[in-house]
Amino acid sequence: MDGHAAQRGQAWTVQALLQWTTRFFETKGIESARLDSELLLAHALGWKRIDLYAHYDHVPSGEGLARFRAMVKERGRRVPTRYLTGTCEFYSIPLAVTPAVLIPRPETELLVERALAVLAKDAAATVADLGTGSGAIAIAVAAHRPLARVVATDASAEALAVARANAERHGLAGAIEFRLGEWFAALAPGTLFDAVLSNPPYVAAGDLAAAMPEVRDHEPRLALDGGADGLDALRAIVAGAAAWLRPGGWLVVEIGAGQAQSVARLAADAGLYEAVQVAPDYAGIPRIASMRKPG
Repeated sequence: MDGHAAQRGQAWTVQALLQWTTRFFETKGIESARLDSELLLAHALGWKRIDLYAHYDHVPSGEGLARFRAMVKERGRRVPTRYLTGTCEFYSIPLAVTPAVLIPRPETELLVERALAVLAKDAAATVADLGTGSGAIAIAVAAHRPLARVVATDASAEALAVARANAERHGLAGAIEFRLGEWFAALAPGTLFDAVLSNPPYVAAGDLAAAMPEVRDHEPRLALDGGADGLDALRAIVAGAAAWLRPGGWLVVEIGAGQAQSVARLAADAGLYEAVQVAPDYAGIPRIASMRKPG
């Protein structure tokens, strides 16, 4: 989009824009170059992605083209696409996302699946989502378990504002209570839960420097940094969750690559759980750890 096409008499059609932008993103080391090009152009034009294929010869202009050019520039600086569009789909639920929250990952949908497996469809339940971020886990659980009462916590007031707005958008504000504070400190004393869920920070501090620029430079460090070995938050959650669980209640957490044995050891050392299980993600990496309080 540097003017050369216009000089050659070539119109900046949808197809030409996508081709140029894909090549540009590839030169910046962006692996999802074509997908990001389509997402940004569709968003800039107010279209669905599928509309791009039906209008390859359309020549965007005006505000839509200006928005696209601005977003392409930012994406070239490795700002995440989801922050530029302000939206991300999780468990088939569209969510607003901002730089105040971690962008929900597909792997975390497996945590929701495990939570739904241990929560009966037709029974009331209480569920805690610790470190809710965008509210992705809490909202997905509340949407699929309408009899559940969900408490979503976060140490970031900005993140809670995003989560609350997402819940309101989907008519679930009445099903989810949002509380500010770190881990169990945000919960009301004496409350017991059928399930405690969390996707905590689990990246070792030293590994963050080697992370992709989108993650390292743009996503909230509070949601990523798990301390020297990546286990700080997991230690606190595994050690503390049993006191907040009803007998027979479940703790379900997302963990990092290579942490399965360490988390199983944390559970064993706590002496408060049984039926410790670790399930793999889509790449076969142990990712979702679940453990039950005896009852």
